[in-house]
Amino acid sequence: MSEQSMVPIDQLLPNKLPMVALMGRPIFPGIFTPIMIGNPMDVKVIDDAVAGDALIGLVMLANETETPVIGDLYKVGTAAKIVKKINLPDGGVNIFISTLKRFRIKKTLHASNPIVAAVEYLEDEEDGTSEVKALTRALISEMKQISENNPLFSEEMRLNMINIDHPGKIADFIASILNIDKAEQQKILEVLNVRKRMEQVLVFIKKEQELLRIQKKIQKEINEKIEKSQRDYFLKEELKAIKTELGMTTDAKSSDYQRFKEKFDAFKFEGELKETVEQELEKFNLMEPNSAEFVVTRNYLDVIVSLPWNEPEPEKFDLKRAQEILERDHYGLKDVKSRIVEYLAVRKLRKDTKGSIVCLVGPPGVGKTSVGKSIARALGKQFFRFSVGGMRDEAEIKGHRRTYIGAMPGKIIQGLKIVKTRDPVFMIDEIDKMGASFQGDPASALLEVLDPEQNNSFRDHYLDLPFDISHVFFIVTANTLDTIPPPLLDRMEIIELPGYIDEEKLEIAKRYLVPKSLEKNGLKKSRVRYTKDSLLHIASGYAREAGVRNFEKNLDKIHRKLARQIVEAEEAAGEAGKAAQGDSKKFAIDKKLIEKHLGKPLFPEGDVKKADRPGMSVGLAWTSMGGDTLVIEASSVPGKEGFTLTGKMGDIMKESAAIAMTVARKLAVEQYGLETAWFEKNHIHLHIPEGATPKDGPSAGITMATALLSLLRGKIITGQLVMTGELSLTGQVLPIGGLKEKTIAARRNKARHIIIPKQNLRDLDEIPDYVKKGVEFHPVERFDEVLNLALPD
Repeated sequence: MSEQSMVPIDQLLPNKLPMVALMGRPIFPGIFTPIMIGNPMDVKVIDDAVAGDALIGLVMLANETETPVIGDLYKVGTAAKIVKKINLPDGGVNIFISTLKRFRIKKTLHASNPIVAAVEYLEDEEDGTSEVKALTRALISEMKQISENNPLFSEEMRLNMINIDHPGKIADFIASILNIDKAEQQKILEVLNVRKRMEQVLVFIKKEQELLRIQKKIQKEINEKIEKSQRDYFLKEELKAIKTELGMTTDAKSSDYQRFKEKFDAFKFEGELKETVEQELEKFNLMEPNSAEFVVTRNYLDVIVSLPWNEPEPEKFDLKRAQEILERDHYGLKDVKSRIVEYLAVRKLRKDTKGSIVCLVGPPGVGKTSVGKSIARALGKQFFRFSVGGMRDEAEIKGHRRTYIGAMPGKIIQGLKIVKTRDPVFMIDEIDKMGASFQGDPASALLEVLDPEQNNSFRDHYLDLPFDISHVFFIVTANTLDTIPPPLLDRMEIIELPGYIDEEKLEIAKRYLVPKSLEKNGLKKSRVRYTKDSLLHIASGYAREAGVRNFEKNLDKIHRKLARQIVEAEEAAGEAGKAAQGDSKKFAIDKKLIEKHLGKPLFPEGDVKKADRPGMSVGLAWTSMGGDTLVIEASSVPGKEGFTLTGKMGDIMKESAAIAMTVARKLAVEQYGLETAWFEKNHIHLHIPEGATPKDGPSAGITMATALLSLLRGKIITGQLVMTGELSLTGQVLPIGGLKEKTIAARRNKARHIIIPKQNLRDLDEIPDYVKKGVEFHPVERFDEVLNLALPD
C-alpha cells in the first residue's frame, strides 16, 4: 500500500524524462509506493535512470500494447524519483518510488524503446477560499466513515490522510486509494484546479459509500435467509422425529421424496445444480401422485440421483500389468500396443484423470472392439459400448427434451447411469457409418461430447444440467476415416490397426479362435486337434480377408458339424455306450476334413491374381476392408481411334487412366518405335475386373500405364510383381498411402516384388519385419524405372 512522502518544494527537475508506461492505474504525486517492472524495455529505462539522476516519468497507457510508443501514452503523467531498486529472479525489477510532480508531454525526443520526451511541469491552481477548506473537511470526514467500515483501509492510511496539510495532495491521496476506474483516475490526474479536483473526488467517495450501503443490505438479507433456512431445518427435523416416535407411516411419495433428498444432500450440489434440483424436489413434493406430471418429475429426479456426481478417485494402474493384459489378449499389433502403453505411461506420469479420445481405424475383424475392452481392463475401469452405425437422430446422443412423451436421456448419460462411475471407458462403435436426417446430425452432436474443451459441462437435452464427462476415456472405432467429418476427426487421436497375414492368423487361431470356438460349441480341447497346415489352409483358402472374423465363422462351422456327429453317435449308441464314446471319439482336422465340412476352397491354391498375357498388370489398392490386389486389363481392336474405360472407376481414377494413356502412347512412339498411324487404326479398351465394386483413388497410375505398354509392346510383365504409385504427366512416380495394408495384400497374393514410390521409403520403417519377410521392395522415382523392372528389354 502506498505511503505519503514529503517532497522538497525547491527540488530541481529536468526538462526531459525517460518514460515508463503503466498498464494498470496512474500514480499521483506525493506518493511513496513500490512498482513491479517486468517489460525488458522498461527495465532498461530503470537501470539507465538509476545510473543517472534516478528520475523517471510515469504515464498510463491509453492503448494497451506489449511494445508501446509515445503515441500510445496519455499526455499527463507524474515525475518520480527511484528510491530503491531490487532485481528479481525473472529479469524484472521491483522499485520503490517517491512521486514528485505532474507533467505534460510537450515534445517527443525518442518515440520508442526507450520513450524520451521533453516535459512541462504543472502546478496546482490554488484556491484559498473557505469553500476549499470546507471541501477538505468533507473529504476527510467522508473517508473516515468509509475507512471505519472497510477492513482494507489500514490505520496507517487513516493517519496519513489526516497528516496531509495540502488540499490538492489530500485529493490526490484519496483518489489513489479509492476503487475507481483507471480512466477516471487519469481524468482526476489531469485536473489542475484544486477545487474541481476535490469536487470530483467527493463524487467518487459518495459512490463508494452507496456501494457499501448496498453491500451491507445484501449481507443482511443473506444472513436473514441463512437464519430462516436453519430454523426451517430444525423444525423439519423435529417434525420428522415426532412422526417417528408416533409410528406414523409415510406413503410411497414421501418415501421417494426422502430418498431423493438424502441423495442430493450427499452430493453437495452448488450453484445452478443445487437451485434446479431443489426446485424440482419441492415441485415433486407438492404434486399429487395421480397427476401426469408426477411420473415425469419422478423419473427425472431418479435419473439425477442415479448419476455419478462425485469426483473420481485417483487412478491406480500398473503399467507392467497393463502391458501383460494387452499381450495376453492380442497377438501382434505391436505398434498399436506400444502406442497404448506410451499413452498410459504419460497418463500415469501426469497423474491426470482427464479422459481422452482415441480412434481405432481398421478393416472389419482385426480386433478394434476387443482392444478397447483390454484398455478398460488395463486401467481397471468400467467398460460401456454402444454403436452409432446408421444413427440419424441427434437425440440418441444428447437425449430428448422432457416436454416429449417417453423422453429419455442420450446414450452418454444412460451409459454413466449404468456404470455408476464418472471415469469409465466408453466405446463408440462404427462412427464412420452415422447418417443425418431431418431429426438432426448425430456427428455434430458428438462434437461437444468428444471435445476436451467443451465436455466438462456437457448438457444432455433431457437432463438440462451441466455434467462433467471430461474424465471419460472415449474409444471410437471406424473402418475408414473418409466418411468421418473433419471437425470430428480433428478431436481424436488416430491409431490404425492393419490386417493380418496368414502367419499371424495362424497364431491368433491357435491362441484365441480355436479355444473360443470349441468352448462355444461344447467341445473339449482334448477331442479336436488342428495341424499348422490345416489352419493355414483355412486362412488362405476360405478367409483371405484382412481380419479374422470369417476365419472364426469357418471354425464355428466345422465345430458345429463335429458336435452334430458326436451327438448323433451318442444317441445311436444309447446310454450304455455314451461315456465310452464320449471319451474315445477324437478328431484330427486336416485339409481333407476341412474341405468335407467347408466345401471347396473359395480361393484355391495357386488362385492368385497374376498378369499372364500382354496387356495385364497387377496393382495394389487400399479399401475400408484392408489392402487388396487389383488386376488391370488392356486390349485393342481394329477400328476408329479411341479409348474406353470400364470397371466402375471414380473421377480420380479416370484422370489417372487418361494420364497413363498419354504417357504410354508417348513412350511407345518415341522410345519403342510404334507408328502413330497404329493408334489411328485401333481402339484401346482399359478394364478393371469386378466391375460391380466402386474403385477410386490416386495410386493406380503406374499400374495402368504398365498394362497399356505391355499391350503396345506385346510383352508379358515380370512374374510375381505387383506395383502401386500414382503417375504424373511427365513420368514422375508420386507417393501413395496405406503401404502397410497393401504389403499385406501383396503377401496374400504370393507376390515377391513390389514397386513403390521412392517417397514412400519412410513408410517401410513402420511395417514389421515379419510382414516384409520374403518381399523385395523396389523404390522408383520415374516411370522408366518401372518399365525396367516390369518390362525389361
